[in-house]
Amino acid sequence: MHVLNSPLHSPTAHPTQEPFLVFDNLSKVYPTPTGPYVVLEGINLTVQESEFVSVIGHSGCGKSTLLDMVAGFRQPTSGEVRLQTQPIREPGPDRMVVFQNYSLLPWLTAYENIYLGVDSVFPHKSKAVKQRMVMEHLSLVGLAEAAHKKPSALSGGMKQRVCIARALALRPKVLILDEPFGALDPITREELQEELLTIWRDHQITVLMITHDIDEALFLSDRIVMMTNGPAAQIGEVMTVPFARPRDRSRMMEDPRFYELRNEALDFLYHRYAHDDTE
Repeated sequence: MHVLNSPLHSPTAHPTQEPFLVFDNLSKVYPTPTGPYVVLEGINLTVQESEFVSVIGHSGCGKSTLLDMVAGFRQPTSGEVRLQTQPIREPGPDRMVVFQNYSLLPWLTAYENIYLGVDSVFPHKSKAVKQRMVMEHLSLVGLAEAAHKKPSALSGGMKQRVCIARALALRPKVLILDEPFGALDPITREELQEELLTIWRDHQITVLMITHDIDEALFLSDRIVMMTNGPAAQIGEVMTVPFARPRDRSRMMEDPRFYELRNEALDFLYHRYAHDDTE
């Protein structure tokens, strides 16, 4: 296990002079009737371009708040998030979010849901080009034949594929995944994990993902950021995942290192930073 300032040894990272994504002494404080409530305190982290980083921690540790500040949905109380040296001040199409609850417009088809975003971000492209972009990304997630179905006619896994296609069609620099597979059954979840890895490998997009599933984090990630409990949550440790890519799930799970890392993460979450139920 590696602490925050350890050098990154990831086969997919591409070190550059300027870090790609930087959390610089980030804190988030909300005023309450009883005084300031500190959600996050002193967050420092650098993410390299094309890196896949997962964030895990107990509920209430500020994981979603942290990634909301990357998306631009919230602003830090102090410190800043920088993408390619530029401070993030607001949402933008260079940072797309995929949520657990699909967030599709129910009155639009899969095609129309994606086209709406493409048309908004690329208004000057021709209609033919935008149509081609939509169909290319539906094909990417295996849903070309379901293009004209509305969300009510799609399974949970299909809906999430549409959401991923919609996000990727806008050609973001960072893909933010907020427990994207949490509502899916185990078989569909594993299928989408495999598909996500294939897409990530082909497009080399930078991914930040929130998950409660340690096995999922180990299978997908280059590094796993483990948060301490809130309030005033911090980055407790950062684990580098040593498995070479492309990854084979069954082979990984036969590797003793997988269970060593899994047990280290469990120990961090449920012993060193376990919730005190008496509070």
